[in-house]
Amino acid sequence: MRALSLLVLCLTGLLTLSASAEDLTGQLNQFFKSRYGENGQHADTLSVVVKTPQAQWPDCAAPQFSLPGNSRMWGSMSVAANCGQNRRYIQVQVQVTGDYIVAARQVPRGTSLTPADVKVEHGRLDTLPARAVMSADEVADAVTLRDFLPGQPVTLMMVRQPWRVKAGQNVTVTASGEGFNVSSEGQAMNNATAAQLVRVRMSSGQIVNGKVGADGNILITL
Repeated sequence: MRALSLLVLCLTGLLTLSASAEDLTGQLNQFFKSRYGENGQHADTLSVVVKTPQAQWPDCAAPQFSLPGNSRMWGSMSVAANCGQNRRYIQVQVQVTGDYIVAARQVPRGTSLTPADVKVEHGRLDTLPARAVMSADEVADAVTLRDFLPGQPVTLMMVRQPWRVKAGQNVTVTASGEGFNVSSEGQAMNNATAAQLVRVRMSSGQIVNGKVGADGNILITL
């Protein structure tokens, strides 16, 4: 009889453990799903795996979760779980799936990408390299900084935007301020993409710094 009682107690403990695990995992899943919804991420499925042993879990039924401001969007990370004044940190792995961009074929370094050079794949986003490209629009007309291999995930570190101005090119410089707008001609002294800074030697010999506009004109705000 005593052995039967011990068995019942053990089974009850296991059921309680399982229920607690399900509760915490479910709450964390909801927390991250709400977070992705607010931030418009590319994940279409999400699952949280708790790595921290249960003995170190928060001791309340409904902890308040938070993340550091610079935390990753997915993958392995630490979540703060607050129960009143008591805070514990839970190690989790956020597994997500969605669309991402890979090389459709071998692309040499220095190539201006075309739609035929990349394609969409679907799979685990949390295992991709840092700054992986999720949409082909992010690399439209970009120039490759290294060779691409077929099927290789594309990252923003593998490309640069095309030059909007090149060193030695004649450019129009527009200086604007409150109540005025003046344009003049000059010569770019360095290569630059849209929104980058470029040095320009004006016809007077003066050197100015300005930001490259999408049309290749140089903008200076006074």
